[in-house]
Amino acid sequence: MSEELIARAQAWLAEDPDPETREELAKLIEADDVDALAERFAGTLQFGTAGLRGELGAGPMRMNRSVVIRAAAGLAAYLKAKGQTGGLVVIGYDARHKSADFARDTAAVMTGAGLKAAVLPKPLPTPVLAFAIRHLGAVAGVEVTASHNPPRDNGYKVYLGDGSQIVPPADAEIAAEIAAVAALADVPRPESGWETLGDEVVGAYLARTDAVLKPGSPRGARTVYTPMHGVGKETLLAAFARAGFPAPAVVAEQAEPDPDFPTVAFPNPEEPGAMDLAFAAAERERPDLIIANDPDADRCAVAVHDGAKWRMLHGDEVGSLLAAHLVRRGVSGVFAESIVSSSLLGRIAEKAGLGYEETLTGFKWIARVEGLRFGYEEALGYCVDPEGVRDKDGITAALVVAELASELKEQGRTLLDLLDELAVEHGLYATDQLSVRVEDLSVIADAMRKLREQPPTVLAGLDVVRREDLNEGTETLPPTDGLRYTLDGARVIVRPSGTEPKLKCYLEVVVPVEGAVDGVPAARAKAKELIAGLKRDLAVAAGI
Repeated sequence: MSEELIARAQAWLAEDPDPETREELAKLIEADDVDALAERFAGTLQFGTAGLRGELGAGPMRMNRSVVIRAAAGLAAYLKAKGQTGGLVVIGYDARHKSADFARDTAAVMTGAGLKAAVLPKPLPTPVLAFAIRHLGAVAGVEVTASHNPPRDNGYKVYLGDGSQIVPPADAEIAAEIAAVAALADVPRPESGWETLGDEVVGAYLARTDAVLKPGSPRGARTVYTPMHGVGKETLLAAFARAGFPAPAVVAEQAEPDPDFPTVAFPNPEEPGAMDLAFAAAERERPDLIIANDPDADRCAVAVHDGAKWRMLHGDEVGSLLAAHLVRRGVSGVFAESIVSSSLLGRIAEKAGLGYEETLTGFKWIARVEGLRFGYEEALGYCVDPEGVRDKDGITAALVVAELASELKEQGRTLLDLLDELAVEHGLYATDQLSVRVEDLSVIADAMRKLREQPPTVLAGLDVVRREDLNEGTETLPPTDGLRYTLDGARVIVRPSGTEPKLKCYLEVVVPVEGAVDGVPAARAKAKELIAGLKRDLAVAAGI
């Protein structure tokens, strides 16, 4: 076994174009480190609807130039098979380790395959790439990013010409073309021939941000902002200046791109401790709100002053606030969200006489809803301008949040006041998540199997009135690995994460509000108690 493994490693080494991963792999071979080699050669990093994402390093189970070149060659073959020979592929990248290298390799492969390639001028937010695809009339786009994953990771996200991320069957068809790439020597990679775009594409994106705000709306909210060591700062500050908002106070320690993300354990605003520096800055600056982007700036987090402290709003709270604001602005169209997001959006849309749709998780599905006007996902993803960006966009979402906060400020109200008013109007919809990060993926498989074989009948004292195995699909949803439980006054969805080694359990309870706003605290206390019970009982039922 070790001889065959060493032979495979040596074959990979012979065609690896990257001196760093060649050195890494050569040392493992020389040391006869069978365990480390077995891990890197246990299979191939799988290309799916999330594209590629994984830890940087040598071998087919890691993100590296060899893997990216094969992926690009497979994508090029797929596009040519679909009659897109000679079409433009636009490529963006973030500031993570190797991102610029992966972008250049992709451009070289596309050029060598007879397609046109254009690379964004520098590390930029993912929504700029999503915008550029349609703006430039491209047949596809690639964004090199691992979003909010740990520093050791990178990824490869693919969009088609409609500006949306790929969905089945395109993912499987591209994966088949990748698997058919025999050797890197067979993949032409010229040294030049592609275009490096100028700042005009960023200017066009910023001009499009005008469309997300109501002309003449209030713009007085003061903001503390963190790009979380990512690429959002320049674009967000330019967008806020263009719109006439006060310049956000940027969290200095996290202001510049840094692929090592030195101040956070995980560069995700939702993770414990990630917002601590922003909270400290807010104590000094006393703004109206805090806004944070994740490293590739497609997500937007919001924090507000609540009593004596600052607190993060749940993604569902921000989604509901944005929906209510857009309704009051008189928008038309369809509101959409993923199944794991709060069902309050449906109530808001229904009362406003607007269309509403649920989709599977991911903006690859939300962005495809016909007639979409607003879409969101509880993981801090919001699409407020589907005509401009058919994906989540943390820059334009921040603008609309700031507009809402400005409007409320002029009225002597806050975002928390509006949340209370929504609770009175529709009932208190409280959401939370039980999320378990694992080293061994079998833990997730075991938990899903246990829940399928021994489904709970009562959670937090509430009867489970309906159980759905989403593997079987529904009338409106294609099959996906997940479980949905409808309870008397609550809902639970359990699914493996599509991008991280996590089991995610999405919890929602709905508590009526007795009386007016003064009844909200009691409803929140009841909701908190029920959420705690759901977490406790679900953990037992899943064995996690």
